[in-house]
Amino acid sequence: MPFERDESHWLFKLSPDEWIRSATGELRRAEAAYAKKNARAGLAGARRAAGMALNGALIVHPNDGWGRSYMDHLLALKADPTAPARVREAAATLVDTPLPGGELVALRTSNADARVIEAARDVVAHAYAVVIKGQA
Repeated sequence: MPFERDESHWLFKLSPDEWIRSATGELRRAEAAYAKKNARAGLAGARRAAGMALNGALIVHPNDGWGRSYMDHLLALKADPTAPARVREAAATLVDTPLPGGELVALRTSNADARVIEAARDVVAHAYAVVIKGQA
């Protein structure tokens, strides 16, 4: 079924390819935030990047159980038995990593930051594969 743009709809305002491109741009911004030691912006951007990419996947493979928000998508993917284990683990990393700046002080390392970015890359790559397969 060909894509039909609907500027007034949260999901169909961009095509699947445009969601993937937006996700890669957001992922670059998340990487830059981590490089500047801004873990809060880095994690938020990594989550957004993964969620944007999953929006593209939702267009070609609709799933009402994934909800509407990026975090809803990631929570659903984390528990989706049909998703590859690595992708479920990546979604879990993005969901379970605490957002810095709360009352608790979390000790962070560059390895932990890299794990978040790698998790976002895995989810974006998975969503890209779903989009490509769905468009074939």
